[in-house]
Amino acid sequence: MDAFRENTADVRPVRRRRVPVACVVALVLLACAAATVGVFSWVADEVSSDLTDQEMTCCWEDGATPGWMSGQLGIRVPEGASDRRAGYKVGQRYDTGLLSFVLTSEEAETYTGRLVEKDTVMVGNSHPEEKGYRPAAAFGHLGLPEPETLVRGLRTTSLCPDDLTTPEGTYLQRCVDLFVHELDADTTRIYVRSTVEPSVTPPVKEAQ
Repeated sequence: MDAFRENTADVRPVRRRRVPVACVVALVLLACAAATVGVFSWVADEVSSDLTDQEMTCCWEDGATPGWMSGQLGIRVPEGASDRRAGYKVGQRYDTGLLSFVLTSEEAETYTGRLVEKDTVMVGNSHPEEKGYRPAAAFGHLGLPEPETLVRGLRTTSLCPDDLTTPEGTYLQRCVDLFVHELDADTTRIYVRSTVEPSVTPPVKEAQ
């Protein structure tokens, strides 16, 4: 009987350690903070995406035809050119004009030879932009890929009217970025982008 009492006396109730209330509160606050940061990050991404989409679609003038844009830039489009496209975007500090057309590869070689100085080397795109690249005035508005993202078959240079004495260069009115993209062995697309002073206004597009 005494032995039983001794054994019973040695058995003590096990006390469970309680997690301090402060730790629980801290964990809850951290979880809430993480969730809040995640929500704000998602909202920020959505807002940024919406603003980018608005920037892409905003402020394009309807009356900027290829013929009008050609005259403004001083880039004469050969008569045989096909798939002519143009765009004019109004900006806060300056506007941007876009012009593009397709020539046969032989015609493109002749055309660029009459536009670019002989000692000017048109370089390839060794540092292409990623496929999602969207400049402020994008050729994507015209349904075309951005030339800065192209590598194979692309040559580019910049031209200004000052001291440009080539047959086609004498007509140039503004500095332009010129991209020549060989689509295949027989076809080449010409891209032209230029900044334009805000005082220029495209003609009003006629109602159809």
